[in-house]
Amino acid sequence: MTSTIKLTRSDRVFHIFIDAALALILALLIIPIWSTLTLSFQPNDFIGSALDGMILPPWKWSTAAYKALLGHRSFLSAAGNSFRIFFEGVITALFFTVPLAYALSIKTLPGRKLLYGIVLVPYLFNPGLVPNYLLVTKLSLTNTLAAVFLPGAVSVYNTLIMKSFFEELPEELKESARIDGASELTVLLKIILPLSKPILLTIGLYYGVHFWNDFFNAMLYINDAKLQPLPILLRNILLSSGMNEYVEANAFGEAPIYAIKAASVFLAAIPMLVAYPFIQRYFVKGTMLGSIKG
Repeated sequence: MTSTIKLTRSDRVFHIFIDAALALILALLIIPIWSTLTLSFQPNDFIGSALDGMILPPWKWSTAAYKALLGHRSFLSAAGNSFRIFFEGVITALFFTVPLAYALSIKTLPGRKLLYGIVLVPYLFNPGLVPNYLLVTKLSLTNTLAAVFLPGAVSVYNTLIMKSFFEELPEELKESARIDGASELTVLLKIILPLSKPILLTIGLYYGVHFWNDFFNAMLYINDAKLQPLPILLRNILLSSGMNEYVEANAFGEAPIYAIKAASVFLAAIPMLVAYPFIQRYFVKGTMLGSIKG
């Protein structure tokens, strides 16, 4: 026999208020996205207000802006550079973060407190831009894609999250492998990593989003136009007044400038939008299990 909970009048008012607030937040999120999407599909001969463009029927949309961007060598080159930064950056970051986090999770590690202090010092006291710039230039990383992801290849915050996840794994599994003669590297590769898919995907997503959207390091260390990633190209398109090599009419054909700007925003966001649904089911589990304990 099922029992139903009767809501009081104050409960119903509270639920209505919450639903209305969530609906308002949803509208505030959807309206700008829909406005930018319809703007990117507006034809060159469109006449009307911004509101008219938002209710323009799909059969009157034009894909000229997307065809122009995807067919332009500057956009394709920038997209290729961004994908290289994304994949090489995530692989490099995990390559350094995983062993560091695992070493910090071993409570019997000699010098663990000293290592922990060395990791925390740069996190609490940022050396600043000038030392980072001097280090990158001294290592001859300027005008290389590695200059975009190597300075941020090890995030202390991500390392601590991963460390906490490793500490939550059953200690008996590690001890049994060590008793059988397995080295710490074997324990990490054969025991820890197969059980760490949620945290690896979660931290990989953190790193990937950061590298994909990072334009400051690219602007600082890359002067070669052929190596510039999407964030730099997107910045140039959005800040242009109308006549440069990216948005001039001769370069992009029949697509209007404002449609090209809107389309560039969506094309730059698509890879992250595609990747997130596949990682989402691991995201909450990895974050919760790897949350930093007080």
